[in-house]
Amino acid sequence: MVGNTGDAPSDCSRGNSGTPCGQHTQSARDKYEYRLKALGCICRALLALGQESCCVQIPPLAPRPSTGRIRSGPRASATSCASADPCCAPNLSACASNAKPRSGSGKGCFTTAKTASCADVCCDEKPPEETAASSCADACCDNSKSSTGCVHACCSQKKGTQPKKTAIEVDAARNVDLEMRLSGKEHVIFSILGMTCTGCETKVSRTLAKLPAVTNLKSSLILSRAEFDLDVGTTSAVEVMKHLERTTEFKCERVTNQDSSLDLICHGDPINIVKGDWPNGVTEVEMVDGKTIRVAFDAKIIGARDLFEKGWPNHMPLPPLRADLTIEVGAKHVRHVGYMTLLSIVLTIPVLVLSWAPLPDKERKAITFGSVSLAFATIIQFVVAGPFYPKALKALIFSRVIEMDLLIILSTSAAYVFSVVAFGHLVAHKPLSTGEFFETSTLLVTLIMVGRFVAVLARQKAVESISIRSLQSSTATIVDQDVEKKIDARLLQYGDVFRVSPDSKIPTDGTVISGCSEIDESMLTGESQLIEKFKGSSVVAGSINGSGLLTVRLTRIPGDNTISTIAGMVDEAKLSKPKIQEIADQVATYFVPVIIFITICVFCIWIAIGIAVQNKSGSEATIQAITYGIIVLIVSCPCAIGLAVPMVIVVATGIAAEKGVIFKSPNAIEVAHKTTHVVFDKTGTLTQGKLTIAREEYLVTSLSTKALLLGLIETIKHPVSVAVATHLKTEGVAATGVSNIKSVIGRGVEGTFAGRILRAGNSRWLNLSDDPLVQSVLSQGYTAFCFTVDGSLAGVFGLEDSLREDAFSTISKLQQNGISVHILSGDDDGAVRAVASHLNIPITNVRSRCTPAAKQTYIKNLLATTYPRSPGKTANKPVVMFCGDGTNDAIALAQATIGVHINEGTDVAQSAADVVLLRPRLSGILTAIVVSRKSIHRIAFNFGWSFVYNMFAILLGAGAFVHARIPPEYAGLGELVSVLPVIAAGILLRWAKI
Repeated sequence: MVGNTGDAPSDCSRGNSGTPCGQHTQSARDKYEYRLKALGCICRALLALGQESCCVQIPPLAPRPSTGRIRSGPRASATSCASADPCCAPNLSACASNAKPRSGSGKGCFTTAKTASCADVCCDEKPPEETAASSCADACCDNSKSSTGCVHACCSQKKGTQPKKTAIEVDAARNVDLEMRLSGKEHVIFSILGMTCTGCETKVSRTLAKLPAVTNLKSSLILSRAEFDLDVGTTSAVEVMKHLERTTEFKCERVTNQDSSLDLICHGDPINIVKGDWPNGVTEVEMVDGKTIRVAFDAKIIGARDLFEKGWPNHMPLPPLRADLTIEVGAKHVRHVGYMTLLSIVLTIPVLVLSWAPLPDKERKAITFGSVSLAFATIIQFVVAGPFYPKALKALIFSRVIEMDLLIILSTSAAYVFSVVAFGHLVAHKPLSTGEFFETSTLLVTLIMVGRFVAVLARQKAVESISIRSLQSSTATIVDQDVEKKIDARLLQYGDVFRVSPDSKIPTDGTVISGCSEIDESMLTGESQLIEKFKGSSVVAGSINGSGLLTVRLTRIPGDNTISTIAGMVDEAKLSKPKIQEIADQVATYFVPVIIFITICVFCIWIAIGIAVQNKSGSEATIQAITYGIIVLIVSCPCAIGLAVPMVIVVATGIAAEKGVIFKSPNAIEVAHKTTHVVFDKTGTLTQGKLTIAREEYLVTSLSTKALLLGLIETIKHPVSVAVATHLKTEGVAATGVSNIKSVIGRGVEGTFAGRILRAGNSRWLNLSDDPLVQSVLSQGYTAFCFTVDGSLAGVFGLEDSLREDAFSTISKLQQNGISVHILSGDDDGAVRAVASHLNIPITNVRSRCTPAAKQTYIKNLLATTYPRSPGKTANKPVVMFCGDGTNDAIALAQATIGVHINEGTDVAQSAADVVLLRPRLSGILTAIVVSRKSIHRIAFNFGWSFVYNMFAILLGAGAFVHARIPPEYAGLGELVSVLPVIAAGILLRWAKI
C-alpha cells in the first residue's frame, strides 16, 4: 500500500517506518505513470504562484479586501520545510500537500515524469540519475508524521545525509489567489436594472466588451440581461459588476444556476457563514444581502434537503420563493419607473395650473407663481430627470455612445435653464418677451416618464406572458418509508420518491413506480390530448395529473428538469441577435448624432428666419429658435428602431415554445420563411421509429445464433437494433457475452466472440445485397437487417415501420407552398421508395442507403443551386431545412441552413440543430415557418413605422409645415407615440393565427 494515511501502519511487512518497500513503490509508480505525467509537478506550480507547498513555507498573506464573494473558507497553514534540492530545481523531486483541505477533499502528492521520489532524493546533496516517473507517496504524504513539516518524511536522513534547509523567498507581487488563478473560465449572467432603449444595451455591451477577461458576450434589452464567459483568473464577477455599475449607472444582480444553488436566511452575520467551514459538496457561498446567503453545491454529492437540514449546526430557513429573476428584476424596474412617473405627475399638475389656469391677479402675483413653479420644476429636473445626466455623460465618456438620454437632458435642460433665466429677468423687473415657461420642462419630463413607464410595463407583460419557468410547481409531497411529507420543491434531491395527487402539478421529472393516470402535457408540448401514464412511464415537470394517484421516482432535480432546459434554450435564443438586428443597431447608433446635427441646423435656420424674414429682434429670434430645437430633440426617438426586432423575437420565441417548437437560434426565425427545400430523414422522422419484425429468416436455426446476435446489439440504441433486440427478448433469448463491440455509424455494429467476428447491419456494408434471401426481403419493401458470423450470413430480419400521423398532411402543405421535399435515408431502397410513393414525393428527390457523409454532400449540392421562387423574378439563394432525429443526422443538421431536430433523438443531434421540436409531430415544421413569416412581417412594419414617425415628427417639430407645429410642452408625447405601436405589434403576435 502506497501512501498510508492517518496513524495506520503500513500493510507492507517489508516496509520501514511506515513507508512501502521498493517493490510496492515501483508498482505504484508504474501504475500511475501516465496520470502523474498529466498532472505534472504541483509544488512547482504552487511556488510559481507564490503559494505554500511542502518544499517551502510561505508567510501568511494579508487578507484580501472582501469582494462580497469568497470562494473558499479559511485554511490553516501548516509549517513546511525547504530541502536542499527542492522540486523547483530541474529534474529533482516534487511533492505537494494540502495544509487543511475541506471536508471530503483528498490528500495527495504528485510528480512529473522522470523524477526521483522525495524519500530518496529531495534531501540528498547528490541526487541519483533520472529514473522513471515517481511519487512522493512513499514519504511526504504520510500523515503519521509531524505536522511541522517533512522532517520525518521527505527530509529524513534516509542515506545518512544531513539535510540542508534553505528559505525560498517569493515575490510578494506574485501573491495571487491560487483558486482564482487556476479556476479558468466561468459563465456569468447579470440581470440589469434600468435598461430602457437600444442605446442602453449598446452601452452595456461596449462597457463589458472592453474588459479583456470577458468573452462570448450576449445581451438582451427585452430581458434586461447580459451574459458572458469570464476569465476568473484575471478578475472576479463582483469586480465586473462594480465596474459596470460605476460606468453605466445601472444596477446589476447576478443570476445563478438554480439547479445547484440554494438561498438561506442567516440569523447572525452572513459573513461568518461565508468565511467558515462548508459542508462536503458545497462549492461556493456568497452573500445576497444583509441576511441571505446563496449556497452553490454539487447536487450529486449533497442534496438540497440534506444541506438545508444538516449542513450547518444552526438551522437557517428558506427565504420566500422568488420568481424568475429576469421577471423579478423587470418588475422592480417597472415599480421604480412608476413611482418616479407618479411623483413627476404630482409635481407637474400645480405648475400647469399656475401657468394655464385663469387665476385672479395673475400678473400681480407673477413672481409668487413663478417661485412655486421654479421650486417644483427644480425638483422634477434634479430628482426625476436627474438620473438621466450621469447615464448620458458616462455613456459618452466611457462607452463612446450618444444615446437617447442625451437628447432628453439637452432638451429639458435647455427649457429649464431658459425658464430660470427668464424668471431672473422677471424678478429684476426686466421680463423677456416670452416670459418663463417652466410648464414646458416639467411637462416634457412627465410625458417622457409616462412614455417610458408604458413601454417598460408593456415589455414586462410580454416577457411574463411567455415565461416557461412559471410552470414550475412550488411544493412537492415526498414519500419516506410510507410517510408522506409536503416540502418546498427547492428541497427535492436525487433519490427522492414523490407522490402526485389527482389534478395537481408534477413538481419535476421522474419515472412512475406505481399507479396510473392520464397527464395533460399541453403546457409544454401544445398537445391537447391526455397521455396515459403507468408504471415505467416518464413524467415531466409542469404537466398536470389527471384523476389517478401516481408515485414517482425523481430523475431530474427542479433546476435541471425539462422546464429549466426548455427555458434555457428559449433564453439563449432571446439573447442571440439575428442579422437584421445588427442593421437596427447601426441605425440607432448614428441616429442621435444625426438628430443633434439637425437640431443645430434648425436652430441656425430659425434665427436667420426670425431676423431676416420675420423682422424679430435677436433675442426674440433666439428664443423662437430654441423652442424649435427643443421640439426636434424631444420628438425624435430611436427607441422604436431599437425595439423593432427584439420585441418581436422575444414574443415569437415564447409563442413557438408554447406550441412545442424551440428556436435555439434567432437566425432560424429570420430565414425559416424563405425555406425552399425541406429534407427529411426517414426512420424516426417521417416514420414513428417503432420498427416491428415482419419477417425473420435464419440459415441455421439455433438458440446460440440468436443469443450471439442479442449479445452484439443489446446495448446499441439505433432503432433497428432496438427493435430486433426487443423481439429476441420477447422470445426468451438470453444474451451471450460479446466483446469488442463497436458501432459503425451508418452501417451497423461489430464485435468478437471466441475468435469469431460478428457483424450486424445493412446489406450493403456486409456485401449481401445480391444474396437471394436478402433480395427476397428487400423486394417486399422491408428494411433488411443482416447478421453474419465470420462473413457468412446467419440470419436476416425484415422490418417495417409506420408513418407518423401528420406526415402526409405536413408534406402536402409544404408542397402547396412551393417548397421542394426530399428524403435522405440510410435504409434500403425498397423501404425508402415505398415511403416516398405514399407521401407523393418525386423519386428524383429520394436517396436511399445514404451515409452521413452522403447526406452532407446532397445538402451541399442543394445549397449550391439557385432556386427561382416565381417566374420572371431573379433566382434566390436556396434555404435548406433538414429534419432528423439520430446521431448520424448531426452532420446534415449542421450543414443545412436550418437544422431541425425532432424529439426522441440524441443530445448530439440536438446540439447541432437550430430548431428543436418538443413533441414528435412534423407539423412543428409548418409552425416554425409560419412563426418566422409573421415575425418578419411585424419587424418590417416596425421598421416602416419608425422611419415614417421620425421623418414626419422631425419635419413637424422643425416647423417645416407652415400652419402646423408641435407646442414644446407636448413634444414629450413623441416617445409614447413612437414606441407603443412597436410594442403592440409584438404583443399582438400572441393572437395571430399560427
